[in-house]
Amino acid sequence: MKLSVLDQAPISSGDTPETSLQHSVELAKYTEDLGFHRYWMAEHHNTNGLASSAPEIAIGQILQHTESIRVGSGGVLLPQYSPLKVAETFRMLEAFHPGRVDLGLGRSPGGGQKTRAALTDGGTKPLSSFSRQVKELQQFLNNDLPKGHDYFGVKVKPETKGNPSVWVLGLSERGAKHAALNGTGFTFGYFISPSEVQEAINVYRERFTPKYDLKEPHVTMCIFAVCADTQEEAEYLAKSQDYWLLQVEEGLDTRVHPPEAIDLDALTEEQRRKLENNRNRCVIGTPAQVAHQLTDLSELYNVDEFLLITNIFSFEKKKLSYKKIKQALDTLE
Repeated sequence: MKLSVLDQAPISSGDTPETSLQHSVELAKYTEDLGFHRYWMAEHHNTNGLASSAPEIAIGQILQHTESIRVGSGGVLLPQYSPLKVAETFRMLEAFHPGRVDLGLGRSPGGGQKTRAALTDGGTKPLSSFSRQVKELQQFLNNDLPKGHDYFGVKVKPETKGNPSVWVLGLSERGAKHAALNGTGFTFGYFISPSEVQEAINVYRERFTPKYDLKEPHVTMCIFAVCADTQEEAEYLAKSQDYWLLQVEEGLDTRVHPPEAIDLDALTEEQRRKLENNRNRCVIGTPAQVAHQLTDLSELYNVDEFLLITNIFSFEKKKLSYKKIKQALDTLE
């Protein structure tokens, strides 16, 4: 089983965005040394608790400070941008670091209506254009725009021997269909919508059409993970993530708070229900427990790679969580 990281660059209370982004580079180097397969940066806008608003910039920094780990986006919010510009940006990254760049694409609007309007400079491009945009992006990368296309003759520069690996991130059958139709890899967001995982993965595998460099379907899964030596410590560390998820859902402060400052007993009944439901999006426990939970998910859904998200307060504890999970899975193998 391969382990990878999805990093949202969360900002812990008392830290700065600069610190958070420096931690992203450090964590990428650390997980590369542990043997993680890829490191993806998310894209979020207009939030005070997540620093990764321009994953392309972070990707370039991380590639420069690492040697072998694949680095990419999880994902670029394509509906807000031009397929040509995204293709050019990631071709540039590929030129500097051949064979190590992933281009993950998301359909999310990137925030509220006003935020999206600011991102598109007032453009009215519908989210339903996503599949067409993915197709055009692939055509740009592979110099495959058909004659008669409005942009025929436009070439992506610089020219490189290879292309970034293209993925579509999804939460349902719809996202799976976009990935399958366009012959990209598919990353399922279990950390957001675990209830639709089986249907989405089945649809992707059944409808996958080989395109360009990807000849067979390739599925990965994103999931929240918190690991410590004891269940008690893991639960304590996970309080930060539990509370952070509640804050995100309620549109409140999205910084990550220290567990000692969080009183879960003060939650309302509705918040308790949300917290309990959110635990379905996570694996939390000792190294052996987390390793077995991931193994069970891998066998159940035929997924051999997980991108782990660990949004807890302590950066050092976060690093240890990744280390313990990797060591436990290596032991099982």
